[in-house]
Amino acid sequence: MPTGIFNSTYYGKDYRAGSALLRARRPYLVKNTVTGLSLVALTIGIYAYTLRAVGQDDFSDVKVPDAPATPKQQPEQK
Repeated sequence: MPTGIFNSTYYGKDYRAGSALLRARRPYLVKNTVTGLSLVALTIGIYAYTLRAVGQDDFSDVKVPDAPATPKQQPEQK
């Protein structure tokens, strides 16, 4: 008794998409492509905006200490 992917009518014995699967996906091809490209463009836009916004900050209001603070010596316990 065949099980798994071989039981599907959408895939052939060589695990490739069959003609029925390609026909079923065809109506959604353009909409899915436009949606995918829109998501990629949105992601790149947010990334570019973030880098540009962060790059404008000059950090002139942040005080930088002269030397790192040294921890105080703890007395040895007996």
